Amino acid sequence: MVVQSNSRSVAHIYPAWKAILVILLCVIGFVYALPNIYPEDPAIQVSSVKGDALGDREKEVVQNALTQAGFQVKSVTLDNGQVLIRFNDTETQLKAQDVLKSGLGRSFTVALNLAPSTPAWLQNIGGRPAPLGLDLRGGVHFLFDVDMDTAVASYYQRHLTDIKRLLRNEEIRYQEVAQVGDVFTITLREGQEGSLNKLRTLINKNFPDLTLIDDAGLVTHWQLSKTAVAEFKKFTVQQNVTTLRNRVNELGVAEPLIQQQGERRIVVQLPGVQDSARAKEILGATATLEFRLVDEKGDVQAAIAGRVPSGDKLYSTRDGRQLLLKNDVIVAGDSVTDAKSGLDSQNGSPMVSVNLDEAGGRKMLETTKANVGNRMAVVFIESRVETKTVNGEVVKTRVTTQDVINAAVIRDQFSSRFQITGLDTVHEARNLALLLRAGALSAPMEIVEERTIGPSLGAENIEKGILSIVMGFIAVLVFMAWRYRLFGMYANVALLMNVFIIMALLSALQATLTLPGIAGIVLTMGMAVDANVLINERVREELRNGHTTFAAIQAGYDKAFWTIADSHVTQLLAALLLFAFGSGPIKGFAVTLTIGVITSMFTALMVSRLLVHWTYADKKVSRLSV
Repeated sequence: MVVQSNSRSVAHIYPAWKAILVILLCVIGFVYALPNIYPEDPAIQVSSVKGDALGDREKEVVQNALTQAGFQVKSVTLDNGQVLIRFNDTETQLKAQDVLKSGLGRSFTVALNLAPSTPAWLQNIGGRPAPLGLDLRGGVHFLFDVDMDTAVASYYQRHLTDIKRLLRNEEIRYQEVAQVGDVFTITLREGQEGSLNKLRTLINKNFPDLTLIDDAGLVTHWQLSKTAVAEFKKFTVQQNVTTLRNRVNELGVAEPLIQQQGERRIVVQLPGVQDSARAKEILGATATLEFRLVDEKGDVQAAIAGRVPSGDKLYSTRDGRQLLLKNDVIVAGDSVTDAKSGLDSQNGSPMVSVNLDEAGGRKMLETTKANVGNRMAVVFIESRVETKTVNGEVVKTRVTTQDVINAAVIRDQFSSRFQITGLDTVHEARNLALLLRAGALSAPMEIVEERTIGPSLGAENIEKGILSIVMGFIAVLVFMAWRYRLFGMYANVALLMNVFIIMALLSALQATLTLPGIAGIVLTMGMAVDANVLINERVREELRNGHTTFAAIQAGYDKAFWTIADSHVTQLLAALLLFAFGSGPIKGFAVTLTIGVITSMFTALMVSRLLVHWTYADKKVSRLSV
């Protein structure tokens, strides 16, 4: 297309500082996108059960075991006190795990892993690949159902226990505190008529969710509000989500998906986890602790015969003995702020060192101070679901075991720090410490859906996703080069930089890339080139109107700016709404779409304009290749 020659410099509208900034951003985008081209290696991580750092001797033992078994390994290295073995494929990895587990014994933990293969120089500058989602990396998917009936029953029981403790502390003598449904009945002893007003004041102050519905002499009835129960159910699910997130952090899983689904269900997706049994053991465990006083005066034999004293409950110890424990719980697992496993310095047996929060420490101090010389029991409570087939139908039953793992004499008062002994193995101590650190589940949960996606299927999804991006890019490249000549090639370069910058941002933000996320990148390529189409068509229109090359370029970019901005802002709002209200795959699509909208506007308006500047700056031309 023949036009008038330049009379002004294109450099006038593209200063040097802006060119340097665009080049710098493109270089940074390219460098930090590079880690994504290095695939993760199937690996095995060997560590000490006791937590000791492994050295060259253990590394040699592992290497010899694999060599004797005839396995080809990629490398064997020491990494943060652990032996990391890399393999060329997952089949060899899984076979080697069985060999190492049987060969190394119980002193070592052998765990499957996926190790990044990013070069050291990229890691030194903070380069990390974008974490892959479950559909790309493989992993496990769980759908949990929260047992609300058990949670609400526990909620009522805690109210019952707290009311009794309050009345005892305030020296209000009562005959009975009972609960039926959502109604609590408090019956005072004879001669306590003067304490009725004090009782009402204390209940209203300490239990605002209880409402007095009637009183008849020394008997008062209180009802728990429906709003309080509804809030408790909501809090229970949220607390379980938080606890699961803490447990996943303890497992060391990167970028897990943990979110509520509906009123009582929770979705957990763990990308990269191949040991689903271990994940299920930790996530599904409802193990917690309760600290109770032993009833030293109770008749154990009579309780075994069925005559359990009021206010007591019969428990079994791990060695088969029976103990009578008080119903009132001193503190439970939800009061634990920290827990560490180790070995007892006196006899070398497994133990867990426990720290309590302020409220738990205060209760423990009050109890131990008043009960020096008596015994305090540690009750280990574990709930699991057993599946049986009855008449051809699968029946699931929740089984709860409550064992006394320790019943020691209180030698002196203590509050927030103490040790739990009586554990069978180091593995049990580690699991208990992990569960206590992560927090006890507010309510038991049942796994209603479980899926495992193998790494091979994830690799196939990655291959197909990359193929879709490449084919889409080639189609756009050919069309733009044919339609807009040199300006079309500039648009293709800008499009390529757009993909680099998207991947760099995903890596920098450590945003999870999923299969729908790849679809978002493909869609972004179409939107990105659309902006260049608007610019090129505007330049052609200005040339047809008889403007100079300089004026046509300037008008093409300036006049197309607001049109491009309007369309991109609309797309950005749609992407943000998808992220806000979507879940799972929708969020993955929304993340890449949001990033792509922002980067495509930058590359279309800045990168392609820089290339035009380099080509036509300070040159007299009679034709624009557009």
